[in-house]
Amino acid sequence: MEYYIGAFKNYANFNGRARRKEYWMFVLFNVIVAFVIGIIAGIIHFSWLSTLYSLAVLCPSLALCFRRLHDIGKSGVWILVSLIPLVGWICMLILLCKDSDPGANQYGENPKGM
Repeated sequence: MEYYIGAFKNYANFNGRARRKEYWMFVLFNVIVAFVIGIIAGIIHFSWLSTLYSLAVLCPSLALCFRRLHDIGKSGVWILVSLIPLVGWICMLILLCKDSDPGANQYGENPKGM
């Protein structure tokens, strides 16, 4: 849960690095919360609830993705690769699953503390 809340605390921080675990734990909690909100929205017949949640997590998600890309030594602009259907999504998935650059890189120290 700390990774989910931590992303919201760092929602406007597009600098630095984010570990693989931090990114994927946020994604996991985000999927769980979105699923629960979808069920609640269906029960109370308020479809805008899911849209409001999506807008609320947009900036923290982008910031965390930028920091994750920085962790592997890529610029945040690489997120644009995901705009290419299928091939871009696969490429982005591979990038997000990659291990951190050992030591410091141009974006800061390794968050693993190695």
